[in-house]
Amino acid sequence: MIKILYKKALKPLLFKTDPEFIHDAFVKMGEHIGYTKAGRALISSMYGYKGRDISKTVDGITYKTPVSLAAGFDYNGQLAHILDCLSFGGEEIGSVTARPCEGNPKPRLKRMVKSKSLVVWKGLKNQGVDRIINRLKSVEKPEGFIWGISIAKTNDSEASTFEGGVDDYHYSLKRLVEENLGDFYTINISCPNVYGGENFAEASRLRGLFEKLSTVQHNKPIYAKMPINTEWEEFNDMLTVLDEFGVHGVVIGNLNKNYADSDFPEEAPEEYRGGLSGKPCFEQSNTLIRKTRQYWGHRFTIIGCGGILSAEAAMTKLDAGADLLQLITGMIFEGPHLMKDICEAYAKRHKQETVPQEKVKAI
Repeated sequence: MIKILYKKALKPLLFKTDPEFIHDAFVKMGEHIGYTKAGRALISSMYGYKGRDISKTVDGITYKTPVSLAAGFDYNGQLAHILDCLSFGGEEIGSVTARPCEGNPKPRLKRMVKSKSLVVWKGLKNQGVDRIINRLKSVEKPEGFIWGISIAKTNDSEASTFEGGVDDYHYSLKRLVEENLGDFYTINISCPNVYGGENFAEASRLRGLFEKLSTVQHNKPIYAKMPINTEWEEFNDMLTVLDEFGVHGVVIGNLNKNYADSDFPEEAPEEYRGGLSGKPCFEQSNTLIRKTRQYWGHRFTIIGCGGILSAEAAMTKLDAGADLLQLITGMIFEGPHLMKDICEAYAKRHKQETVPQEKVKAI
């Protein structure tokens, strides 16, 4: 019934309104609901996973469920105390940057409904790492919920140079470590919507970045968010650099910059810049996940992100080699029940995989 109400009644109304306005309204609503026991209980009763234990420990961190909210939705950490009620095992807050950033000029979001995608041109809008630190320090973290923090460079001219960008990343990581905030850190090297473009999604520049970041001492897992519009040879060169610096894993991956990969590219007017989320990312990210797992074995943790629009799509990404999952667009297009659906599908699969052999024979 909840699924039907969302798809048949609420979604058509929401999709007639500016997507950034809807996003901001839901973030503000979620922020307030999360501060009340009654609000949390209500959301959990509708969307919380309550089945068998499906917790998974990765890089020393135990996630209650294998699906997390990807960076790019809760960029100021306003939902860090409510998302567990939606069956998320964790979230990536941010991306945060060293200085506050207003983002790119509006419009920054556009729906491509038939293509099941969003044109994203936010430009790393966020309140800056120091203000976000203060917010998170004032929030009671839900028990067992994982806070990852995605770090990017500020979208301004000061960070557009190589040296300025390196210093920008370094400052944010240093401040988060000083305050001991975040269960893990993800270095977003692949956001295409900033001054200077993806100037760290290349092996030699990536090496320079991690030479600086490695001077910040901490014991948290660190990941890199990878581009998906990259040939395997170049992608693998970046993995080699990450291996040199002991990076724990990769998020595969970021937005798709190739509009031709959408089912209906005419939905994206030429005046819109930015990358595509959702379905256009699915096959591209899956291919890179498979190749990374095949080539590197279990050297890297792989967090699969891109085009998870159903429980079946989530299982496909796990089959490709992902250890954990992240999503945003699926929640918007399919509804807030999607994460619970994924958890139930994962639990069913896990149960089948753990049936004793003698029972399998009997069946």
